[in-house]
Amino acid sequence: MPHCIIEHSSSIESNTLIPLVFNASMESSLFEKNGSDIKVRVLPVEHYQTGAVQSASSPADFIHVTMRILSGRKTEQKLMLSKLVLESLTTLALKGCSTSVEVVDIDRASYSKIIS
Repeated sequence: MPHCIIEHSSSIESNTLIPLVFNASMESSLFEKNGSDIKVRVLPVEHYQTGAVQSASSPADFIHVTMRILSGRKTEQKLMLSKLVLESLTTLALKGCSTSVEVVDIDRASYSKIIS
């Protein structure tokens, strides 16, 4: 399990982000070896503001990845995951793009799931 949710400015191609985040998640070795538990989805954002000065004709691009994982991992493991994902996204070499990664715990006691 992680749920990898990629929010990004719509000027960035979604299909370039999905394999980068998936492969970095695999590289962490925190999840199933075959990647069957890794879920990646993208949410392109068309309307947004980044910073106080905003140009309507060319707003600054952004990528923000939220990695939702079941609780119980050590801080060092979460930091390693965050850095791997961030490093993979920097390979795109996007100019003027703010890129961030956040690892968030899912409470095991209240999480429910069914596969039908």
